[in-house]
Amino acid sequence: MLNFQFHNPVKIIFGKDAISKIGQEIPAGSRILITYGGGSIKHNGVLDQVLAALKEFEVHQFGGIEANPTFETLMQAVAQVKTQNIDFLLAVGGGSVIDGTKFIAAAALFDGDPWTIMEQWGAPIKQALPLGAVLTLAATGSEMNSGGVITRREWKVKRPFSHPLVFPKFAALDPATTLSLPPRQVSNGIVDSFVHITEQYLTYPVGGKVQDRLAEGLLLTLIEEGPKALTQPDDVDVRADLMWTSTLALNGLIGAGVPGDWSTHMIGHEITAAYGLDHAQTLAIVLPALLTVKKQDKREKLLQYAERVWGLREGSEEERIDRAIAATRSFFESLQVKTRLADYGIGAESVDHLVAQLIKNGMVKLGERRDVTPEVSRQVLQLCF
Repeated sequence: MLNFQFHNPVKIIFGKDAISKIGQEIPAGSRILITYGGGSIKHNGVLDQVLAALKEFEVHQFGGIEANPTFETLMQAVAQVKTQNIDFLLAVGGGSVIDGTKFIAAAALFDGDPWTIMEQWGAPIKQALPLGAVLTLAATGSEMNSGGVITRREWKVKRPFSHPLVFPKFAALDPATTLSLPPRQVSNGIVDSFVHITEQYLTYPVGGKVQDRLAEGLLLTLIEEGPKALTQPDDVDVRADLMWTSTLALNGLIGAGVPGDWSTHMIGHEITAAYGLDHAQTLAIVLPALLTVKKQDKREKLLQYAERVWGLREGSEEERIDRAIAATRSFFESLQVKTRLADYGIGAESVDHLVAQLIKNGMVKLGERRDVTPEVSRQVLQLCF
């Protein structure tokens, strides 16, 4: 029997016209700061929908949050929050905008150097501004969790943080908002969601049969529907399935009571920080290599994955595991996401630097058993070419 607690306070508003309902979720009289990224919401009609829903409120805007949100940019938003006496934040965009807005929410009221939030896991955050989210890119699941990842540009450091006070109060998910996304962002979102699931699933058995079946169902949905999003870009039903899958992939449900292995993410963060690759590109590179290096430790779950997700029942156990890993790589490649560092012009000389950064940032005991040491990370990176 598993023992665990599952707590998620986020209200989800899903489907057509979800954005029109957000005003009902924000306290009357709030001074709202809308945060967003590069400005696509100004051209695809999303910002107009948001402003229409907030016509009864005092609304300000802050744009320019990067795909890998930086501390430097977010601190500009913190300054605006203080100058304009903002008391509610609304993130409109994908996971990066939501991650950044969570940091703004905490940093605006933080006593001390806000970077402390990133340096100390479980930093002493005592209060945070309330925030909501309007999701326009299905990928990270940030709309229904309390975590985020922030980059300090000047140091080339990328770190995660989490705190219960930065759970969004609500998230509006209208799949139609994702129809205008370029194929690269769609593919990245599918890969990101896929890896979120595997890092909570491909560990070792603990009797979490319900969590396993939920994870497998989500993976099968991505495998079935992901390619359709590229070949049928106007199919809103496909986008709905992908959007809900990405939310469930990282809202804590499939990870409740079971071990997690976030080493793919941690190694991937260092690649992004050093070379600027998209987050999902790094995950597609690292995951197949990590599974290969750790396939003995993950043997039982990899065999289960091979059979239940990829339908591989023939051949020796070793052959089935290898074919499942190969199928994973092929799936990423089918989405036009390359899976080798060399595909991005990064050579073998990068390994020493990346391992050194992992050590510098304290990423020396990763994985579900805390046994992904710098030497194991080196083996993984060497297989990424």
